Amino acid sequence: MSGALMTALAMRRAMADGTLTAEVAVRRALEHIAEREPVIHAWECIDAEGAMRAARDLDARGRPGLLGGVPIGVKDLIATAGLPTRYGSPIYQGFRPAADAACVARARAAGAVVIGKTVTTEFAYFTPGPTANPCNPDHTPGGSSSGSAAAVADGMVPIAFGTQTAGSLIRPASFCGVFAIKPSFGSVSLAGVKPFSPSLDTVGWFARSADDLELMRCAMEQAAFAPLQPPDARALRLGVCRTHEWPAADAGGSAAFEEALKKAGAAGIRLRDIDWPAEMAGLVEAQKTVMAREAAQSLAPEWRDHRERLSAALVALLEMGRACADHTYQQALDQAAAARRLLPPLMRDVDALLVPAAPGEAPAGLGATGDPVFNRLWTLLGVPCVNVPGLQGPQGLPIGMQLIGHVRQERNLLAVASRLHRALTED
Repeated sequence: MSGALMTALAMRRAMADGTLTAEVAVRRALEHIAEREPVIHAWECIDAEGAMRAARDLDARGRPGLLGGVPIGVKDLIATAGLPTRYGSPIYQGFRPAADAACVARARAAGAVVIGKTVTTEFAYFTPGPTANPCNPDHTPGGSSSGSAAAVADGMVPIAFGTQTAGSLIRPASFCGVFAIKPSFGSVSLAGVKPFSPSLDTVGWFARSADDLELMRCAMEQAAFAPLQPPDARALRLGVCRTHEWPAADAGGSAAFEEALKKAGAAGIRLRDIDWPAEMAGLVEAQKTVMAREAAQSLAPEWRDHRERLSAALVALLEMGRACADHTYQQALDQAAAARRLLPPLMRDVDALLVPAAPGEAPAGLGATGDPVFNRLWTLLGVPCVNVPGLQGPQGLPIGMQLIGHVRQERNLLAVASRLHRALTED
């Protein structure tokens, strides 16, 4: 198997049996990036010298840790010691943090080799960078974790960090045809991650297999790793939930969702329609309110000192947040809290919810990143989410399915994701 296409788990096995070294794995990644980066533009910066040095050091020490020798990418919203961290904004050109973010520190401690920083939209909002979708470079990869999704989808690295405040992990994973996890809110430290909306911001990661997502989860929790044990399809119970946002799905997206139900049912997975309560109808607007208000607070220094260097879209959001009354913000928080209490009874008899990940295929053009309408409410509720690839739309571009799990039950959710992926990709 080409090193550029190996999963992290396959790399670990090859290193264990002596057929691969960290140095070779990193060199292959750098060679593939050099070949493809002029088309994909996934990287803000590459630390080739530092990555090769780290790989040789790991080889000399026997490649310790869960990720020993595995090359990874880090979204440029996340601090990396000594490497440029621009947050997708010219305001921070040349900024180099003194310390790693907590998630990067844990990944390095587990033996990961940081290849470089992947492109993010401006402060993880909607103004895109230059990254193209590897499945069709004329289409967006999604955002804000655009570079990380594209780097994994193109085989540049097997795993890359991203973040989600609205739909910045699940949507680009759907558009690029890879797995991604947004863990339960608060389960991964945000220390060293540029704040946007502290009630919503969540660190997650992309990979090309559910087992690779689990590998990184174990590294973040400093826990022992064991390969996932997907349940028998006949023992699996999925709640089908189109949500009040279903009209936002386009023809390709709705057809893919129905195809997913058909394939899951044919595999023996038990499907149950979930009646979505009327009380959940305003959660997308509540998420927008919380995000705008908190973004205005988080980016107050940039607003004060560098307003002319902010994009028009971000200025409009910050103006909305600054104008948001205290009672309006509190009402949105209260609505979210009430919805969180309603969700466990709805999910009591299912292993996960099956919901849309995106309206459809990645839109054409690189001037916008697509609509996070099917992600906002789940981010607001703080539940774990996984994108499961395997289906295509009418233009041949990927369309993912989103699984929603029980809070703090990420391993169980990833096992379900692995089994669903098998169902979606079986002939």
